[in-house]
Amino acid sequence: MPFPRPRQFDLIAFDWDGTLFDSTAIIARCIQRAVVDVGGAMPTDKAAAYVIGMGLAQALAHAAPDVPQHKYPELGARYRHHYLAQQNELSLFDGVLPMLDELKAQHHWLAVATGKSRRGLNDVLNIVQLKGVFDGSRTADETAGKPHPLMLQELMREFGTAPDRTLMIGDTTHDLQMAVNAGCAAVGVGYGAHEPADFGGLNPLFVADSVPALHDWLLRNA
Repeated sequence: MPFPRPRQFDLIAFDWDGTLFDSTAIIARCIQRAVVDVGGAMPTDKAAAYVIGMGLAQALAHAAPDVPQHKYPELGARYRHHYLAQQNELSLFDGVLPMLDELKAQHHWLAVATGKSRRGLNDVLNIVQLKGVFDGSRTADETAGKPHPLMLQELMREFGTAPDRTLMIGDTTHDLQMAVNAGCAAVGVGYGAHEPADFGGLNPLFVADSVPALHDWLLRNA
């Protein structure tokens, strides 16, 4: 017999970098180094962090407006070079695994909606031994980059959930705008790439300042 679907949200979709995975600072640094490698002006810390959550090509183009388009493949390759050299230093935020385990125990469907590539997401899921925790996932290279709603729309179709039964959780305005564009509710986290003050116009239900605060809110409200 199927489990009864719980409470307010059947499907909870998480962004990856800066929401579940403590990678924001390293990603921003890799973007900066990649831009310099191909002759561009180094983006500021804020500019490099702003594009986290977008698809790679979209992010690099935004962060490096002075780099000509014919250099984008090289720019992407240099970013991947720097990121792969450091990815084994990355880890989940403390408290993420217990939070996900408890949400699974309450029979929520859990998904990832990320600006990473499919290969990049699969690699990192293997590294942190999360196979089987998530019921589904979508990446920017197989759908559309945020804030386009296609990732969430495809996940909702996959699980047969309506927008009002779907919650998106992320650390950037791109995540929250994607939720708005898909007609879904959203929760922001304030410990990732974007400042919580940037979320105001996107009407998140809650902005968590830590994983424990997010965990607590989800258990009480999701």
